[in-house]
Amino acid sequence: MKQHFTRLTLAALLPLMLTAAAQRVSAQAPTQGAYATGQYRNLLAEAGYSEKQIDARVESTFQQLFHGDKQTQAVYYETGSNANGKLAYITDVAHHDARTEGMSYGMMIAVQMNRKEEFDALWNWANTYMRITDPQNPSMGYFAWSMNTDGTANSTGAAPDGEEYFVMSLYFAAHRWGNGKGIYNYQQQADELLHTMRHHPVVTRTRPFRIHPNDPLFEHRDKNGNVRHDVITAGPMVDEQRAMILFVPEAQRSFTDPSYHLSHFYELWSKWGPKGDRAFWARAAETSRKFFTQATNAKTGLASDYASFDGTPQSTKWNPNSATFSFDAWRTASNWSVDQAWFAANPDAPVLSDRIQGFFASQGMKTFPDHYEVDGKPLSHGHAPGLVATTAVAGLAATNAVQRKAFVQLLWDTPVPSGTDRYYDGMLYMMSMLHVSGRFRIWQPNAAPVHTSSAR
Repeated sequence: MKQHFTRLTLAALLPLMLTAAAQRVSAQAPTQGAYATGQYRNLLAEAGYSEKQIDARVESTFQQLFHGDKQTQAVYYETGSNANGKLAYITDVAHHDARTEGMSYGMMIAVQMNRKEEFDALWNWANTYMRITDPQNPSMGYFAWSMNTDGTANSTGAAPDGEEYFVMSLYFAAHRWGNGKGIYNYQQQADELLHTMRHHPVVTRTRPFRIHPNDPLFEHRDKNGNVRHDVITAGPMVDEQRAMILFVPEAQRSFTDPSYHLSHFYELWSKWGPKGDRAFWARAAETSRKFFTQATNAKTGLASDYASFDGTPQSTKWNPNSATFSFDAWRTASNWSVDQAWFAANPDAPVLSDRIQGFFASQGMKTFPDHYEVDGKPLSHGHAPGLVATTAVAGLAATNAVQRKAFVQLLWDTPVPSGTDRYYDGMLYMMSMLHVSGRFRIWQPNAAPVHTSSAR
């Protein structure tokens, strides 16, 4: 009886299985990525939206976040000028600061949108206020990851995700617009920063530190209000032996962050970066592709915010639960998916994208929480636009056509973030909209022609 039931079930399911298999075959990622073909997949066009609709949506999203109402919509703020030109910052509205993460995201958005004025104003502000020039600061040569919007210090150390996006946006700017002078010699600025990221000397100093030599000391305090005099050792932003990006370039925090792994950027740096470092970045790209599989849960596809070099979740003082998937980790699926769309070099990427989209679909498309333990235990009740956005980008590598379309549709139906939480959600939303529309492109040397395509 059991055997008979199984045969009947298989007979009934066979047409559905064949249909699903056909959908997967037809949805396989191309054997060559956009770097080789110049063709960028447009998931929104595949979902049925016209190019006119897509153009209007991308433009209106940019306008709202950069030039919308300053109280409720915009995260981009102009703030006068100096000898280098206009100044502007992007702020985390809820925390009243400017972060290298947001500044570099803003620059990337600006170069993709062909907005040189906004790009230059952001880069000018970052150089004027965030670049660490005090020789007594062990992080000299990097950018302070968090600043008050008046340009005073909020932190005196660096976070590599900002430097990574600074470098990549500068290379794209050099290729799209050509180089200017001083800080606007984009190619030189990118080369120098990328070289520093790998070759920064190991320096040990005792807090407190400055950002610029003439600044007042920025005093970190403990929970009792006492000034901290920690001994800090800062060095490169990479683990040389493992060819892996670090969470911060401080020896006291020698672990990584899965969402900092940008294998598609590393692949480009292996072609465009300082010649002596190109082999390293090629190795880093391959390391990160393998790391995505190590760092994600085999059932849910979720990565932790921080991880050891073998992918094991890493606890921190501010996040004792090591297995937490939250704000940082939202970006990880987007990273492996864009890399696959650009280079088609990671055979695990389609599996990972199907897995994470399948998990969130099982949690309720319109309600899945934005914080989890990596094994799938919900830790919040929020449903964040930023996570919706990055999960839609996972469709660039996904093979499940039905799931992929559902997440793209969900992103389209999600309003542009506004209000107090519009900074992080908004930046991820804007970049994701560029990705799923085929408008986030590799700007190659000599302005190589690019095309968009919705065809498989």
